[in-house]
Amino acid sequence: MGSALSSDTTATYLRPTVARAAKILITGHFAVGKTTFVRTLSEIEPLQTEEVMTRAGALVDDLTWVAGKTTTTVAIDFGRRTLSDSLVLYLFGTPGQDRFTHLWDGIARGSLGALVLADTRRLADSFSVVERLEAMGLPYAVAINRFDNSPRYSGQELRHALDLLPETPLVACDARDRASSAHAVIALVDHLLHHQPREHV
Repeated sequence: MGSALSSDTTATYLRPTVARAAKILITGHFAVGKTTFVRTLSEIEPLQTEEVMTRAGALVDDLTWVAGKTTTTVAIDFGRRTLSDSLVLYLFGTPGQDRFTHLWDGIARGSLGALVLADTRRLADSFSVVERLEAMGLPYAVAINRFDNSPRYSGQELRHALDLLPETPLVACDARDRASSAHAVIALVDHLLHHQPREHV
């Protein structure tokens, strides 16, 4: 999977060797960096549905840690990343606000799994996202997006705070950095390759 970091990011067409394609969600709470993550990792010009935030939206969206944020995703972000000569990922970024969760069923249809971006300044905001994925039966990994002013915690502390199962991957990333973002996606893909659905008791 080393080619994930070295492939030509200006490529438009799939390599002729690609034999498998997988759809994954890039998800997380409001203003956690999903659009940035997809834009950073995509090898094609990403599709983005960002709109200017209105005064009405400011009344319901918590801007405590993102006072400079002026736009928000209202449908999806879409990008593509070739991980190897034979495997390509289609990245679908979900909207973060609760008022857009009715779109999730359609966006998630056909997905193999999800990468949950989390912010250590607002870990509690990730709870509803994780609960939604678990209710959908969608396997996931968690990537702590490192903001410049965010506090640092140990992996054990983060696992406890997010109530993660031992097998759930937990990694750190910087959504602005391609290599870091690729590492997070590869952690999810490795998890999906080894994920076995639990038998119902």
